[in-house]
Amino acid sequence: MKIKNILVATDFSNEAYNALFYATQIFASTTCTFHIVHAFDDIVLSAKNALFTGQKEMEDLQNLSEENLTKTVHKIVLDTDNKIHKFNTISSKGSLTMVISQTIDSHDIELVVLGNKGKTGAKELFMGSNTIQVANTITKCPILAIPQEIAFKPIKEIAFVTDYKKGCTKSTLSSLLNIATLTDASIAVLHINEEEIMTSKQVSNQKLLDKCLQQTPHSYDEIWNYADKANVIQDFIVEREISMLAMAYHRRKFFERFLHEPVIMDLSIYATIPFLILPVLD
Repeated sequence: MKIKNILVATDFSNEAYNALFYATQIFASTTCTFHIVHAFDDIVLSAKNALFTGQKEMEDLQNLSEENLTKTVHKIVLDTDNKIHKFNTISSKGSLTMVISQTIDSHDIELVVLGNKGKTGAKELFMGSNTIQVANTITKCPILAIPQEIAFKPIKEIAFVTDYKKGCTKSTLSSLLNIATLTDASIAVLHINEEEIMTSKQVSNQKLLDKCLQQTPHSYDEIWNYADKANVIQDFIVEREISMLAMAYHRRKFFERFLHEPVIMDLSIYATIPFLILPVLD
């Protein structure tokens, strides 16, 4: 499946614009539409309580949102000058996750792109709160998190971390395969096995993954004994000079479970390369 409709969320920050620019470079060779989305809310949090915004204030927020979206489009068109790219703007009242979910349905979105900026809290040192919230809520569309203000570099090798328990079907891997094809990148499969012997289901999924990767340059690395997942992934990314990290998840609150490991919280590598989050569609 070719990715033709891409949603890029923006709050008009440098991080959000960088994510948009990065996405246009990944998909530079293909005809597609970037739907630039800004969500604004009718609730303003004060020091003591939540205040609902009046109609005049809401109209001002709407106008400002649309004005900034127009400026963003003008800038990205000038910066990229790509005739096969189209840009659509969406300004909508509501929470970010609600607006993204609605836009996915109404515009046949195949990929969500977020600028990834951490704020406070250990888990947000490497993964922004918006990214965690969206990934825990949007379970039917791949999400590409772009670290704050990293410069674009050609995608040469994408690491796909798997346990072979789920996420090895073509439907789950579709966006990963599409990005690899567009960028002429190879896929480096990193299998971190938590058991001494793989189950028959894992063996079957490994064969299924191999079949999915037949048309894509790829390699396999097996890690059977390890001190912790974070260091294994980090070392692998650094040693192989990996350009993008991809993982599949198959349950809500994936990151809440994943981030319980303290060493994962401190894993700064996620702040240096794009992270493709694949919902399992097995």
